[in-house]
Amino acid sequence: MTLVQFLLPALMGGLGLAMVAGPLGSFVVWRRMAYFGDTLAHSALLGVAIGSVWRIEQSMFPVILISGCTALTLVFLQKKPFLGNDTLLGILAHTVLSLGIILYTFFPNTSISFQSILIGDLLMLGWDDVISIYCINTLILLLLCYFWRPLINMVIHEDLATTEGVQVGRLNLMMMMVMAVFVAMSMQLTGVLLITALLILPAATARYWSSTPEKMAFLGSIVASISVLIGLFLAALMDSPVGPSIVVTMAVMFGVTLAVKSGR
Repeated sequence: MTLVQFLLPALMGGLGLAMVAGPLGSFVVWRRMAYFGDTLAHSALLGVAIGSVWRIEQSMFPVILISGCTALTLVFLQKKPFLGNDTLLGILAHTVLSLGIILYTFFPNTSISFQSILIGDLLMLGWDDVISIYCINTLILLLLCYFWRPLINMVIHEDLATTEGVQVGRLNLMMMMVMAVFVAMSMQLTGVLLITALLILPAATARYWSSTPEKMAFLGSIVASISVLIGLFLAALMDSPVGPSIVVTMAVMFGVTLAVKSGR
């Protein structure tokens, strides 16, 4: 097997995730949901640990299940006026992370290493994983396209969107569940520690070059795709971890953009 054949599934899988990171990350930036993404990423560790107990380590189902339950728990707790969102997210994030570490310690006999959970292992992707990524991401993109205008209205002003007939509560819940699915897929790319960076950095970079929401979502996907290409090349060249290499590439692109825009 040549190097290109070895890297091709990882490259295709990374590009598949990048095409969703743009529009989904734009909503994370617009709605300031970075901490929520971090909470879902922490819950993914608990999902992996439960998958180890159920002996289905290679399935995304436990991660999607736990991330979805975490999102639903947040929606329920947000209806209680006694705590702010940042406090709730902090409680949930550290609780599920601690539970995941404890459970993983009790059931260490898993085919997934703790290091790959934390920083990802894109090179372990097979063609079945790539097909799953593209199928799920196609559904996510179709959902975002169909609800694009109501979502933009909700971002601009929730109360105004409600008066126009937008089901704000349902849209919020849908976006949380979509993010839960995306987090489950992205674990193999950047790991639990760096998933939020995959959502934030491309969108933040694209924001400086965009005049419309649509342009920002599109450019975010382009930035993420370029970062995957460069990061994967650097990882192969320097024998460095793939996920951190991709995130550092995204950070450099953001830094260059910031320097250019500040200079102007």
